[in-house]
Amino acid sequence: MTIWIALLLATFAVGASAQCKCESMKWATCDGTPCQCSIMVDTGITQNLDCSTLIPKCYLMKAEMYRAKNNLSTRTGGKPVETAFVDNDGIYDPICEATGAFHAKQCNNTEECWCVNSAGVRRTDKGDKNLKCEKLVETYWVRLELKHKEVSKAVDTSKLQAAIANAMETRYSFDKTLVKEVQYDPDARILIVDVQKVKGDRKADLSRMAYYMEKDVKVLPLFANQEKFAPTVDGQKLEMEDILVYYVDEEAPTFTMKRLTGGIIAVIVVVILAVVAGLLVLFFARKREQKYSKAEPREMEAL
Repeated sequence: MTIWIALLLATFAVGASAQCKCESMKWATCDGTPCQCSIMVDTGITQNLDCSTLIPKCYLMKAEMYRAKNNLSTRTGGKPVETAFVDNDGIYDPICEATGAFHAKQCNNTEECWCVNSAGVRRTDKGDKNLKCEKLVETYWVRLELKHKEVSKAVDTSKLQAAIANAMETRYSFDKTLVKEVQYDPDARILIVDVQKVKGDRKADLSRMAYYMEKDVKVLPLFANQEKFAPTVDGQKLEMEDILVYYVDEEAPTFTMKRLTGGIIAVIVVVILAVVAGLLVLFFARKREQKYSKAEPREMEAL
């Protein structure tokens, strides 16, 4: 009888262990009753996770940096408005708030600091430790520029927005009503997806969805389930092969030319000089035309 009880307990423990896993983070370690999952973010430091939703981007970046430093696997249409910008700095070791939000000022464990938006993307010039970042500026609009692989038949554009919105809801548990517009270039196989929330909204986190999608498309998924983001239109899957994310904040970024490299500044100067030279050529050409037009009547009078 004792043996049977021991076997039943062992079976129950195995079943509970199999159910105790984090579907939204494949690197998580899970244990206990109730199930608790965490992830390593630094040597000897773990971060508890809420696996019922997407993990905050700040925690994910810290985990990726930790894994990269320890040689662990980390494989995981243009601007919508003039103030939109892309992440040109890549991954760094961020400072996270207790909620998982990014701290407004980031320094990546160096003497050089900068201000970020709610997606953790730099939105100012870099400065020293004295740089002031008064608040974390919210990203309220994300433009996803996606390119899908070749398909066997033409895509029905009238069904694209619904297909993409439904796929985002299923894959990322994301509010599909925030998918406001989808543009499509069938020749280039480019999809422009505008995801936008109301300014002032602090419930919807666009950065989590965008980061998970970037990993789905560019490398390998962060989910335990390794299927990738692939909307279906008329039974045909659109498998993505490239993605570019533009961020639009509630306040415009404050980049200036002082941090540009000499090469970029030189290019800008050359372009300006070329424009000025072109204007001067047009000006003198116009003057010559006026001179000839005045001279012609005089020649006629002389005849």
